[in-house]
Parts: sequence; structure tokens; C-alpha cells
Amino acid sequence: MMRILASLALGFTLTVHAAGESNVDSSGLALKGYDPVAYFTENKPAKGKAEFTARHEGATYRFTSAANRDAFAAAPEKYSPQYGGYCAFGAASGYKAPIQPDAWTVVDGKLYLNYNQSVRRQWSSDIPGFIRKADANWPSIRSK
Repeated sequence: MMRILASLALGFTLTVHAAGESNVDSSGLALKGYDPVAYFTENKPAKGKAEFTARHEGATYRFTSAANRDAFAAAPEKYSPQYGGYCAFGAASGYKAPIQPDAWTVVDGKLYLNYNQSVRRQWSSDIPGFIRKADANWPSIRSK
């Protein structure tokens, strides 16, 4: 796995991982352009704006405001979605799957995304069990 560390003027370190570890579109945009901080602060998904961006682990994130961008830059591990932004239920099942930004859950201060609302309902039936499975599976599927 390739990792490149670079100190940025904002005072945080950016880690760029090998392709495939973050769920991004062809331009490198994560979360289909939704603001990861909004899930925590607004308790809902919110579409980010192109003028407020930050990069983390090879992905570009958009934010609804400079304040959200700055909060993310100060603590990307707090706001980044689990499993590289791939479907948490898929990770629990041993594979990567895309997500819908409106199929989400915050558990113990971590953001988990799902393929769609139907999969989110399945995920909700045993969140702790699925997290344990996804955590165990992620190291072997993250680079695939």
C-alpha cells in the first residue's frame, strides 16, 4: 500500500492511499458531494458546495460552509465515513458496495453509510454485530 505524507499549511497531515480505499467518483469526489460534518452537526445529509473542499485519504470532500470544512480539516478521523465511505453492510458481508448519502447512521460518534434505505433497515437490525464483522473484513477488502 502506498502512503504519502505531506504537511499542509493548515497544520494537519494529509495521507494519500492507494486507489480503491476511498469510495470516490471519477473526479475523486467522496460522498457524492455531501458534507460529512453535516451528518453530525445538522443530523442529516447536506449537499456540499464546490467552494468549500478538503482532501483526506485520497478523496475530496465538499462542505456546506467554511466552518464545516475547517472542523473536518482539524479532525478528519472524527468526520470521515467508516470503511472508506463504502456501504457498511457490504463491508460486513465481505465486499465493497456504493452508497446513497441519505442511507446513513451515526453510531458512537462514527458515520456509517449504506447502499440504500432497504439495506440500512437490514443494517439497523444488528448494528453492533455488523460493525464487528465490517471491522474484521475491512483490512482484507480495503485495497480491492
